[in-house]
Amino acid sequence: MKNTSRLCSHKPIVTVNGQFPGPTLYAREGDTVLVKVDNHVKYNVSIHWHGIRQLRTGWADGPAYITQCPIPTGKSYVYNFTITGQRGTLLWHAHILWLRATVHGAIVVLPKRGVPYPFPTPHKEIVVILAEWWKSDTEAVINEALKSGLAPNVSDAHTINGHPGPISSCSSQRGFKLSVESGKSYMLRIINAALNEELFFKIAGHKLTVVEVDATYLKPFKIDSIVIAPGQTTNVIVTADQGSGKYMVAASPFMDSPIAVDNMTATATLHYSGTLTSAQTTLTTLPAQNATPVANNFINSLKSLNSKKYPAKVPQKIDHSLFFTVGLGINPCPTCKAGNGSRVVADINNVTFVMPTTALLQAHYFNKKGVFTTDFPGNPPSVFNYTGAPPTSLATTNGTKLYRLSYNSTVQLVLQDTGIIAPENHPIHLHGFNFFVVGRGVGNFNPKKDPKNFNLVDPVERNTVGVPSGGWTAIRFQADNPGTFYHFFSRTMFSFSYCNYLPRTFHLCTSSGVWFMHCHLEVHTTWGLKMAFLVDNGKGPNESLIPPPSDLPKC
Repeated sequence: MKNTSRLCSHKPIVTVNGQFPGPTLYAREGDTVLVKVDNHVKYNVSIHWHGIRQLRTGWADGPAYITQCPIPTGKSYVYNFTITGQRGTLLWHAHILWLRATVHGAIVVLPKRGVPYPFPTPHKEIVVILAEWWKSDTEAVINEALKSGLAPNVSDAHTINGHPGPISSCSSQRGFKLSVESGKSYMLRIINAALNEELFFKIAGHKLTVVEVDATYLKPFKIDSIVIAPGQTTNVIVTADQGSGKYMVAASPFMDSPIAVDNMTATATLHYSGTLTSAQTTLTTLPAQNATPVANNFINSLKSLNSKKYPAKVPQKIDHSLFFTVGLGINPCPTCKAGNGSRVVADINNVTFVMPTTALLQAHYFNKKGVFTTDFPGNPPSVFNYTGAPPTSLATTNGTKLYRLSYNSTVQLVLQDTGIIAPENHPIHLHGFNFFVVGRGVGNFNPKKDPKNFNLVDPVERNTVGVPSGGWTAIRFQADNPGTFYHFFSRTMFSFSYCNYLPRTFHLCTSSGVWFMHCHLEVHTTWGLKMAFLVDNGKGPNESLIPPPSDLPKC
């Protein structure tokens, strides 16, 4: 723990190695990475390496009670995984409770030595982490919400590399300074580590050349503003072509539904060398909070590079066709006085996921009965106008249900937002896989008409994608088979200290293990918008989950 001051107030936060944001983990494609996590806080802890494929190493994926039991106070665990066929910007974060509010950092996977970027090499690379800040203890915030049955309080500020920038209630609050030299180009590795909010990102007077998202290369394009959901990463090139001066860097919320968000804008400064600190900062007009056209302009511009070296291997054949609705519901809660005897929940196909007390992967590997069932529905239990009038009953069913897949099968999954309580953009993250986003639209997915417009040539490849409010997204994925490789080693030690102070469609060719899929808005994950795929082993030695490590935490 570490005592930390923001917004002219103080509180203790959970940190990694005393840092907020946490340290950047650097590695190269092909490296094997070992990270020892020592837990010195009162909470159980687990770390997820968001976007790392974890081929055959599901034990290192990190979500608590899914692939591992959490690390207890005073204990440690070594995460051991190899980065295969990936390069770019990813992130790591806590995957238990709401600890990722402050327990997060960047993963920078450099290309193999001697392999250039598929774009001009920038003069310098800079990690830019966007997040949220609460004056209150975030665990108290969500615990109070669960007790009441209502939504939790929104954050008090957004941050850029840990700093909100000056705000009216705390003018002494400093912001992040991005120093540049005139005429040189800089690659910003932008990460949204916020708990619950999608964000616009913009720099006054400068275009952003987008070259990568979620550690996959794109056809480069220039744009004024990007939108980035929690769990997503975006690499942009900024050329310092304004000669001199100071320019505002801003992160502001995107929400196109009638849902409360933190409306504070985080600010930083792009500062040209030789410019006086007292010089006036050039400001910019930010997108409106509900600027759906601005968001769509960015999202619709994303195309895979699809070059000879980095092809877009979009699956053309489907083994499993699934349709999942994602949204909210209301269940009885006799003790929820503020909610008049009810609580807000979230669900996939009307199933509100119940977290087990034993890790699912351990239960599967050791054949422990009674922990989960494999009857997760492949389609909604009842059909209704998903984006129109809600059904008569808003109640959901509870269960720890998984959907079983055979090894190397391809899956088409349609994720459809619903208008129950309110339509909302849901950034869905699938552990263990990348997928191709082949289509998206507004309204209810039409299985006869919409697939005709899918992009099966150069769709963007991601690990986290937003289901648009009142709409759907279609994604496809082809998994790589585990293979033999040479590797170097990157070693890192993380030490926790208590600071006092919609529809979607996706194709996947699966690898063995239990792979979590959930909304990356932490409030929705807490409410139950999550499920997991159970993928059977294949036939060969490289098609099976490796045995668990000896230091795997016990429940």
